[in-house]
Amino acid sequence: MWEEPCISGEEGSGTVFFSGCALGCVYCQNSNISKGLAGKVIKIERLADIFLELQYKGANNINLVTPSHYVPHIIEALSISRKRGLILPVVYNCGGYEKAETLKLLEGYVDIYLPDFKYMSAEPAMKYSNCKDYFEVAAAAIEEMVRQVKETSFDERGIMRKGVIVRHLVLPGYLEDSKRIIRYLHETYGDRIFISIMNQYTPIGNNPAYPELNRKISEEEYEELVDYAIGIGVKNGFIQEGDTASESFIPEFDGEGV
Repeated sequence: MWEEPCISGEEGSGTVFFSGCALGCVYCQNSNISKGLAGKVIKIERLADIFLELQYKGANNINLVTPSHYVPHIIEALSISRKRGLILPVVYNCGGYEKAETLKLLEGYVDIYLPDFKYMSAEPAMKYSNCKDYFEVAAAAIEEMVRQVKETSFDERGIMRKGVIVRHLVLPGYLEDSKRIIRYLHETYGDRIFISIMNQYTPIGNNPAYPELNRKISEEEYEELVDYAIGIGVKNGFIQEGDTASESFIPEFDGEGV
C-alpha cells in the first residue's frame, strides 16, 4: 500500500521482491533482501503462478522490485502467466542503475517504469552506493524507459496503466544535489514523466562511518525542495506528507506469498 497513489490505489500494488541488488547503498532500508540475506529459491513456473495469484487477490499491477539481475527469468515467467490470463500492467521498480541494453529486452513486457534517480554528483554516488558513474548510467536508463513507454495513461479509477515515474529520495545534507536532479529531469522530459520527491529517508541505527546520514531530513529542507520543483514548473509529481520517515515502510520479508 506504500507506493504512489496511482500505483497502489485502494487495492494495493502486487509487489514481488527479488533478492540482491546492483547497488550497495549504505542506507538501504531493504538490506535484508537487497544483500541476499532473505528470500527463497523458486522455479520460473512458480514465479508465473505468483503473478497470477496477485491478480486473483485484486492487486492493481505486478510490481517487480529490484528485478534487474533476473530479467531473462522474469520475461519467461511473464510470457507463461500472460498465456494463462495475466492482464495486469507490469511495473519495473528499480534503483535506476540499469543497463539500457537490458531494458531493451523488456520492451513489450513492462508497462510502467518506476526507477530511482539518486545522485547527480559522483561524490555521494561513490561514497554511499559504490558507483561513481551512477548519473551517466541512470540517465541513459531513464532515456530508454521513456522511449519505450511513449505515453502515459490511467484507468477510470486513476490507476496508472502506462507511464514513467522517477523517484528521488532526498538525503540529509544533499539538498543542492537534489535540486539539480529535479531540474535535470524537468528540463529533459517535462510532463512526459512524473517526478516523485520522497522525504522518507530513515537512518538505520547509528552508523559512525557516515555520521551525516544519522538524521532525517528536516521539514524545512523538504519544503524548500518541493517549492523549488514548483518554481521551475514541475506539474506532474508526487510529494509525501506526514511522518513518512518511519521504519513502518520496511517490509517484514517473511516469505509471505512465495
